[in-house]
Amino acid sequence: MAQLYQLFALNRSANRRFEVVTNEANTEATLYLYDMIVSTDNEAEWWGGVSPMNFIKELSNITASTIHLRINSPGGDVFAARCMEQAIVESGKTVIAHIDGLCASAATYIALACSSVAMGEGSLFMIHNAWTMAWGDKNDLTKTATLLNKIDGTLANSYAKKTGKETSEIAALMDAETWFTAQEALDYGFVDEVSTNETPKNTAQQAKNWQLGVYKNAPKLNSEPNKPTQQPQNTQKPTSKPAVFDKQQALNRLNLACI
Repeated sequence: MAQLYQLFALNRSANRRFEVVTNEANTEATLYLYDMIVSTDNEAEWWGGVSPMNFIKELSNITASTIHLRINSPGGDVFAARCMEQAIVESGKTVIAHIDGLCASAATYIALACSSVAMGEGSLFMIHNAWTMAWGDKNDLTKTATLLNKIDGTLANSYAKKTGKETSEIAALMDAETWFTAQEALDYGFVDEVSTNETPKNTAQQAKNWQLGVYKNAPKLNSEPNKPTQQPQNTQKPTSKPAVFDKQQALNRLNLACI
């Protein structure tokens, strides 16, 4: 859980988008999930992010029969994402997932709940084990480990159902925190197609919106900070005397006697 809140904190000021856009005929709607996944509305107000209640409300208000769910998310709360996943399954609508940049952690099983999954070229897909925070004696920590093992088991089963892989193979990929390119995700069966005709903004450039340092194997997506475009007016280097190493002073700082 500590890592999860660190993820929220790192991305609190990130650009985000959560809205529904419907075509004129009201036959198709696009739901943008360009955000983190949080458990409650209070967390959404504090950290940003989308809660299950907000997601389910928007989803249920869509009257179009076909929904395009566009995802660019670093993940979030596992049970919140499970609620969103179930809402998609029970919606009775054709929901097509489009991975636009990043689909990581809890966002992945939201995508896999859809009727089909298209992944933009240059996008990334990541699976890993569940996180939490625990304290107490050995019995408390053993119970926590048991719970995490059960959660990971349900996730591995969901991934295995989609991909046709053995749960043991999926579990190994989760243990390693595995990041997939679009083609790799297709080869493993996590997605159904790689989209080469997506608009330029729906690529890995979208993934650069997120700070991913909380993940141990995260690729370096974010560019270096902007460098000044102008040099300082005074470019002349100041003159100074060569540095002299003062052995006694250095030893005094270390509280050592001079030898």
